[in-house]
Amino acid sequence: MSSINNVLVAGSGTMGMSIAQIFAEKGYKVLVYDVIESAIEKGKKLVSLNQESMIQCGKISKQASDELVGRIAYTLSIGDAANVDFVSESIIEDLDIKRQFWSQLSGIVRDSIILTSNTSGINISLIQEAVKVPERFVGMHWFNPPHIIPLIEVISGNKTSADTADKVYKLSQELGKEPIYVKKDVPGFAANRVQFAVLRELLYLVKNGVLSYEDADKVMKNGLGLRYACLGPFEIADLGGIDTFSHISDYLFADLDDSKEGSDVFKTLCDEGKLGVKSGGGIYDYSNGKADEAIRHRDKMFMKICDCVKE
Repeated sequence: MSSINNVLVAGSGTMGMSIAQIFAEKGYKVLVYDVIESAIEKGKKLVSLNQESMIQCGKISKQASDELVGRIAYTLSIGDAANVDFVSESIIEDLDIKRQFWSQLSGIVRDSIILTSNTSGINISLIQEAVKVPERFVGMHWFNPPHIIPLIEVISGNKTSADTADKVYKLSQELGKEPIYVKKDVPGFAANRVQFAVLRELLYLVKNGVLSYEDADKVMKNGLGLRYACLGPFEIADLGGIDTFSHISDYLFADLDDSKEGSDVFKTLCDEGKLGVKSGGGIYDYSNGKADEAIRHRDKMFMKICDCVKE
């Protein structure tokens, strides 16, 4: 957007650094803010890893990548955000911490600029309560890895103006993304509600000995994932026959898992410090360099799929 030149990205983790790259690639100057110096150093490594994959897949030249990286600066001082034109926040998924951040930042930046949160599911309206001039605050939910995945959810809180939501929607398009409006501020928004419904059912099947983790992943990678890369579930229902889908729903819905508590599998792994790629192990092992290789493989495959499904 013509009124935006300098972008603040708050949070130097996986999401924040990937978002920073998107803005920098499009010519914006980006300032990445974090409160921990070591986190910023890890963020710089993520940028290098992501750019390496992009160069190898021919998505960007080495020169353009170097110029992109040169447009990203870093700071440990929130006061340096005073003159930015747009904010994208990707700090820890904790309502109190987000409110503290936004209460402070919205008093530092100009009242006229748009403020966005990349929260994965915390109600925008609840965060918005801490924001000065809340009409300019909106959810802008990117998907991991943001520098590859096209979807962005634009979520309005109770006080978000229609103009703010429309501007973020248009900006998302200008960034080369595929935005959608989430019309009601429900927990998890749209995509995460679907993602966790799938996870809940697959966890149930694994826990009850129907599938292994490996085969559960294959269900998505070699079956449903291929379908959904090309067609939405309602398009698939039309092609398969609404009568068929109606009959299946009659007997299957009643048997699907409807647990109302979080996953004990995930809780146990968290207690054991097994957080996935970030810790070197989760459901699978990522030790001895396997973490970086997993990221490289993911990005390579995602870029191939994105190329295939572009119309």
